[in-house]
Amino acid sequence: MKFSLNPVLYLLLIPVLCNPLWAFQSEDLTPEFGFTAGIEGPAVDKEGVLYAVNYQEEGTVGRVDEDGNAEVFLKLPEGSIGNGIRFDRDGNMYIADYAGHKVYRVSPGSNTPEVYAEGPEMNQPNDLAISDTGVIYLSDPNWAEGTGNLWMVPRAGELVLLESDMGTTNGIEVSPDGKSLYVNESEQRKVWKYDIQHDGRVNNKKLLISFEDHGLDGMRCDAKGNLLITRYGKGTVVLVSPKGKVKREIRLKGKKPSNLAFGGRDGKTVYVTLADRGCVEKIRLPHKGSYYSKIH
Repeated sequence: MKFSLNPVLYLLLIPVLCNPLWAFQSEDLTPEFGFTAGIEGPAVDKEGVLYAVNYQEEGTVGRVDEDGNAEVFLKLPEGSIGNGIRFDRDGNMYIADYAGHKVYRVSPGSNTPEVYAEGPEMNQPNDLAISDTGVIYLSDPNWAEGTGNLWMVPRAGELVLLESDMGTTNGIEVSPDGKSLYVNESEQRKVWKYDIQHDGRVNNKKLLISFEDHGLDGMRCDAKGNLLITRYGKGTVVLVSPKGKVKREIRLKGKKPSNLAFGGRDGKTVYVTLADRGCVEKIRLPHKGSYYSKIH
């Protein structure tokens, strides 16, 4: 039997078939407004459990199961509010405290945060990334002045300034091979790439990509080295190649994605925190997350 498609229907389907925004559909993991507008820092532990800051109230860290059921995992000390979260290979959780100018560590099996590093000279530690050698990198924006710094914490209690007077530093990530550090500037809409040296310091700063409009927020790499960036205000996640070329852009339900993390049973589910909806959306991608692959 010969099948022919109505020409009008074919024309209507062309945008759907060709536009990468339609290639991957976002769906809700958690109900709207279970988290505050400060929802941020999604991260997945070795058991595949998702965590994000500011569940129900500011200053908390929420824990979310695969069905989207959430509960308060811990409360930070008075005066502290979390932003970025990461896990190391030993299962330690690290939380960037932008209000208290600290980085907390929570040991496996515990829900008691302990100060790992602090510095009153920081603006507000925002997001963090961890290298293969355990070095922590911190973005440190000054939103009022449109500037920012880049720090590293090579070990507990030691804070090293890598670069000052940048733009509003925000999303930060280490490449899968451990050789490059990516840092974005939200208001300037630029993503920078550095070479990581043996001592953890960085050099050879290069512009990877810049955007014409909308802000940049959290970033994660997949196992192939592609960089996923949340476009705050645009309501998308953009997939950028290691060469700095846009490969795909995925539309979300909300307009203010603040950060993202890989998880799920196969590491190919991306959890995105939405500030305007106070919830977590999820999308499926072809490749596992880079850091997810290393800790699982």
